[in-house]
Amino acid sequence: MNPLLDLDARLVIGHRGAAGLAPENTMAGFHLAAGLGVDAFELDIQLTSDGAPVVLHDDTLERTTDRTGPVGSVTLAELRAADAGARFSADGGRTHPFRGQALRVPTFGEVLWAFPTMPMLVELKHPAAQDAVRRVLEQEGAVGRCVLAAGDPAALERFREPPFTCAASGPEIGALYRAALFRRPLPPPGYRCLSVPERWRGLPVPTAGFIRAARALGCAVHVWTVDRAAAARRYWSRSACGMVTNLPDAIREARNG
Repeated sequence: MNPLLDLDARLVIGHRGAAGLAPENTMAGFHLAAGLGVDAFELDIQLTSDGAPVVLHDDTLERTTDRTGPVGSVTLAELRAADAGARFSADGGRTHPFRGQALRVPTFGEVLWAFPTMPMLVELKHPAAQDAVRRVLEQEGAVGRCVLAAGDPAALERFREPPFTCAASGPEIGALYRAALFRRPLPPPGYRCLSVPERWRGLPVPTAGFIRAARALGCAVHVWTVDRAAAARRYWSRSACGMVTNLPDAIREARNG
């Protein structure tokens, strides 16, 4: 079984690698997270202008690289020239220890190849990336260890049937939340797990009732982005199955302590 679907699991999931400790969605961050003993990665997929699925969260380049403009306006070759470590700072901008260290935006295939056994929670940022992501998953033999997620249900249409596995999309999470809140019949799931925020529009999402409802449907709940030990312990006590975290060392210690 993919551990991301295991209702008995207590996973530490590296958010974009180890985004509080190294540049997000970079090979340096993923290697660091793996070295800290994470159970899975969470990462994001964007599409370049020539159709390459790359591991990047934002639609634009300026927050995480030394370039500007939309990701979808550059080719993979042009993206390779961007410094993906340029903006990272762990001390409020006083230092940038990864700047100029030849960190690049990786392709999805490169991450799968470098970590051939690591389970991954893969968020598609746009529906247009589906075919490219599906092709890479099949080429790398990684279908069974990846769960596909998206805020937009349209981005998961190509993954709704086996052997692929989907997490709940935004509307599906909302429907389950309302059912749990008002104790209505639970909607039939078209997903195997849920990746949910701690709060949404001021409301707590992973309540005991919500997690109980998800588990009644056979669905694991993973909470993001949990960087506080006390919060992680609280959600685990409610039977959440995983914490998506920027600080995997601290959350792993909280789980094991």
